[in-house]
Amino acid sequence: MATLADFSPEVRAEVKQVREQVATLHEQLLKWNLVVWTAGNVSQRLRTADLMVIKPSGVRYEYLTPQSMVVTDLEGNLVDGSEAPSSDTASHAYIYRNMPGVYGVVHTHSTYATAWAATGKNIPCGLTMMGDEFGGPVPVGPFRLIGSEAIGKGVVETLKDYPNSPAVLMQNHGPFTIGKDAESAVKAAAMTEEVAHTMWAAAQLGDIIEIDPEDIAKLNDRYQNVYGQH
Repeated sequence: MATLADFSPEVRAEVKQVREQVATLHEQLLKWNLVVWTAGNVSQRLRTADLMVIKPSGVRYEYLTPQSMVVTDLEGNLVDGSEAPSSDTASHAYIYRNMPGVYGVVHTHSTYATAWAATGKNIPCGLTMMGDEFGGPVPVGPFRLIGSEAIGKGVVETLKDYPNSPAVLMQNHGPFTIGKDAESAVKAAAMTEEVAHTMWAAAQLGDIIEIDPEDIAKLNDRYQNVYGQH
């Protein structure tokens, strides 16, 4: 089995950089109240090799360091690290193998998004910010047990029908988000919880007014191609 020493200096340099990024991004999950105790994880795929960096399993967030981040290949096999990788590693790896444009994956159990997952309901697109970020509703994926690539398969299958969404609410489990890198996936996780909370509050007041799909498409196009710095 390959070890990190088998890879080029360029790959080892990127591993060092990505370990630092992924460790720091786990702090953002705490900052935005997206996780508790040891639940949840962030990973990022490398650009220079078919490897990824992910959180170790069952380690409290305050104890995470760049050195404690685990490196695996895209089959989930350990390449470098002193800890066992996250129990979601196989699912992260499946997503990377089957979604070539994805370089960051995040899983949380954030309260309101997970509540929607427990109902098996999409979060309806009743906000312009949802049109911007998600290109429609936040979809619910199928129920899958933890510990294999089954959850990753559910994420990939669901997003085939929602190609603009960076988030899936896995039924009875919680949100998984994707992005062009781990930071983008963490942003999507924070936005998922924000809209989950707001749309829950809206549902308490009455019927949600969903945005017309043509307007959603315009919102998403503007946000992805015009908004911000390019």
